[in-house]
Amino acid sequence: LSHRIVTAARTMAGLRALLALTLTAAAAAGGMHYKPHDPVFIISNKVGPFNNPSETYQYYSLPFCRTAGKQKRHHHELGEYLVGDRKITSPYQVSFLDNVQWFLLCEKTLQPDEVKSFADAIEDDYYFEMFLEDLPMWGYIGEVEGEDLLLGHLETARRYLYPHLHFSIGYNVDQIVSVNVSTNPQRKVDITDDLMETDVSFSYSVEWVPKPELTWENRMSRYHDSRFLPGTFEIHWLSIINSFVLVLLLTAFLTIILMRVLKNDFTRYMDVEEDEMGEEESGWKLIHGDVFRFPNQTNLFAALVGAGGQLCCTTFLLLLCAITGFFRPTKRGAILTAMIVLYALTSFIGGFTSARLYRQFGGLAWVWNTVMTAIIFPGPLGCIFMWVNTVAWSRSSTAALPWHTVMIIASLYMLVSFPLTIIGAIAGRNLATDFDAPCRTKKVLRQVPTDIPWYRQPMAQMFMAGFLPFSAIYIELHYIFASVWGHKIYTLFGILFIAFIMLFIVTSFITVALIYFQLAREDHRWWWRSFFSGGSTGFFIYAYSFFYFFQRSSMDGWLQSSFYFGYMAIISYAFFLMLGFVGFISSMVFVKHIYSVVKCD
Repeated sequence: LSHRIVTAARTMAGLRALLALTLTAAAAAGGMHYKPHDPVFIISNKVGPFNNPSETYQYYSLPFCRTAGKQKRHHHELGEYLVGDRKITSPYQVSFLDNVQWFLLCEKTLQPDEVKSFADAIEDDYYFEMFLEDLPMWGYIGEVEGEDLLLGHLETARRYLYPHLHFSIGYNVDQIVSVNVSTNPQRKVDITDDLMETDVSFSYSVEWVPKPELTWENRMSRYHDSRFLPGTFEIHWLSIINSFVLVLLLTAFLTIILMRVLKNDFTRYMDVEEDEMGEEESGWKLIHGDVFRFPNQTNLFAALVGAGGQLCCTTFLLLLCAITGFFRPTKRGAILTAMIVLYALTSFIGGFTSARLYRQFGGLAWVWNTVMTAIIFPGPLGCIFMWVNTVAWSRSSTAALPWHTVMIIASLYMLVSFPLTIIGAIAGRNLATDFDAPCRTKKVLRQVPTDIPWYRQPMAQMFMAGFLPFSAIYIELHYIFASVWGHKIYTLFGILFIAFIMLFIVTSFITVALIYFQLAREDHRWWWRSFFSGGSTGFFIYAYSFFYFFQRSSMDGWLQSSFYFGYMAIISYAFFLMLGFVGFISSMVFVKHIYSVVKCD
């Protein structure tokens, strides 16, 4: 065991060093400095339907111009593979500060099958993505003219290919700070007839534009104010402030009411002895002998709580790193890479929390508890990943992860995450003390009242517990969806951090309030109820994903639908675990407090 602990510790130390080296290098300010006429490389990345951001293919899956010989593939980091990047050198010859009015890239005779591939891509609104100095730029491959918006593509519709690209590159002294690519509609080629050969001349032009007001550090700012989302930065801030004020007022109102009710309860219970309370008396004090009776399925419950605590720590550290600039969030795949590494490093917390709680419950099967904690979130994630990756492989999409990337992630789990979970479980089991309950649990189980109104049923309680926290993050959720499932780069991590703080606070308060009302009607089964009430916001998020897919986006197709609904199920499950943990911890602190104030024995 000691050898295994030392090996895991060495692996974790090496991983931390690798993470710090990689992310610090990514965050280093300065960028490349050019001299006049220095070569500037334009990198081709991928193509795909504009409305389906997960359905991407290699750039040269379409018959564009290639350089002579084998195309040079660029080195990809882990995060770039995760977001489907497949960068390859393009034949465009660009030099610093040298304008190009027009330059012939190549003349190519497209065969009928190549014409058809371009025509099909144009029908599906394909776009291409290129990079220059890690700055992305997008453009459409072509357009359809004569299309009826109601009836769809008509027989008389014409399909045109854009063979000419115009690169507009912004510079500040000797650095590149902005890029943009546009097409020239006057130089389009008709490829409607896909049964005959078509001659196409691919060309490009370059324009250098001075941008003295834009620094290299702020060059990503323009991607936030893009045309893909309505509204502006100021509207975004006003919306989140409005939500914050409403949540603050509602939470304060709920707290005042709850404190006044508790004060009356304390006064009544402390003035009247238990044996003097008549049969007509009721309330939460009468169930003091059952309220700390441990729940059913303690193994599963402890594993869920441990996984939720680990995800909370991962989320908090990820947002903290993004805000403090420990890594550059706008770098391709940096967030996904940091998320995977941080989840692996926080596995100790998940194992510790689960094993400690399971030990307090008096559980003996601690090995099975540790294994369940280690797989309760990665297990469903792995199943979803295998499904969507298989679908992507069958379509030859770049969204499918290569085998070596899959092996890296699997090794990270087996060599770092799983051992840290075991180490945390051992520490939690050995350091755990007996459960400190203010009241003794009676041997005879008290009967739970069954004649309760519908609005106090568990499902109604879960609906109320999930709706209020969801309403607190609804506005920010729209921006996140548009970033994750769109072409917008999310940069406002400060706002996102505030939204998460609001979400945790509201979840905590609403769960505590509903648990109090449950105890007041003499229902002592609060353990699982607190977890499900807190985590019910995850169900609202998944329900919102259906609304967004069908009403707020134009996504379609089997590949995109598999990615969207599969990964949204995992994201919603993660929110269920996180907020379930918050709801349970808040409820346990509250229940212990109110029963420690009054005299129970």
